[in-house]
Amino acid sequence: MQFIDEFRDPQLANALVVRLAQLAEQCMQERDTPIQIMEFCGGHTHTIFRFGLEQLLPASIELVHGPGCPVCVLPRQQVDQCIAIAQQPNVIMTTFGDAMRVPGSKLSLLEAKASGCDIRMVYSPLDALELAKQSPQHEVVFFALGFETTMPSTALTVLQAQAEGVQNFSLFCNHITTAPTLQSILEEPDHRLDGFIAPGHVSMVMGDAPFQFVAQQYQRPIIITGFEPLDILQALVMLLEQLCNGRSEVENQYQRIVKQQGNPPGLAAMQKVFELSNDKVWQAVGSMENSTVRMSSEFSAFDAEQKFSLCPPIVLAEENPLCEQVLKGLVKPWQCPMFGKACTPQQPQGALMVSSEGVCAAYYQYADHSALSTQYDESVLARQL
Repeated sequence: MQFIDEFRDPQLANALVVRLAQLAEQCMQERDTPIQIMEFCGGHTHTIFRFGLEQLLPASIELVHGPGCPVCVLPRQQVDQCIAIAQQPNVIMTTFGDAMRVPGSKLSLLEAKASGCDIRMVYSPLDALELAKQSPQHEVVFFALGFETTMPSTALTVLQAQAEGVQNFSLFCNHITTAPTLQSILEEPDHRLDGFIAPGHVSMVMGDAPFQFVAQQYQRPIIITGFEPLDILQALVMLLEQLCNGRSEVENQYQRIVKQQGNPPGLAAMQKVFELSNDKVWQAVGSMENSTVRMSSEFSAFDAEQKFSLCPPIVLAEENPLCEQVLKGLVKPWQCPMFGKACTPQQPQGALMVSSEGVCAAYYQYADHSALSTQYDESVLARQL
């Protein structure tokens, strides 16, 4: 890629839109319900809204907005556990900015910081490690979040901490894996999804392996996709071509970045530091086999849960059950009566409005709120709850 404008060219976009209309018409000859396509990643959701891509699509194509990002599936009890660590003497808690305002059962990290806890925003786990080296009198903990996109940087930081003998650094590990999250969506009985736009950043690390089961087991086409407007339009064309031809395959639209084998050094670091687990209950996903990772025994000295002897968290019901329905793509954000009223980016009631990649934040930032509010239908919500 030389210039970003290459992936925002209006003439190329128009050609793809024309092709999409042709394919949609062909697909609709054998069906009477809209073609439902879920974009899994919040980065795709924001591109779709920012560039008005939904308005370019035929009415027969319906985009369903998926989980977005790992912050959005973070349950309140994990925020509570993080705050419990931060409240310990001589602890500096560090994390990404998106996590600072995610509500816990009583406080967010930002509110805990205001109450006196030493909680700092960092841009990478290496920043946290550097802080630990500069503050040997403190225990520095990194609140580790993310799908496989951020796992390599976390794992490599732990390896560096071990190599340098830094003993006052640890992780509160809350990484989540992509495949079980997708599987939980596919197992939802109310879904009518015809295909998926797969996250390019996860694929950059993992390759296409995590998505093969979608095509093979569930017979749904899935396209690994970049984040520019033409990337998404081309991926939709590729997906509809599969539907029209009766195929279900994993295809890679994002070939300029994603290789089939992924990132071998990153994968090796992840496999060394982490092991698969199912010891956490995620919002909308629940507890699924291999849905999370924990520190392997070799690196237990860097595991904050062991270092601080945390009690098992109390699993809490989400205060707004519609958050889970939005995460699964069963309800649109504007169908929630709190959207844009009690729940805004300034006063978020759930992680979907907090995260920069959350679908509620995308709707709030880019959508016509007055138009959306007229579509609220309590009967729809009653069926979902």
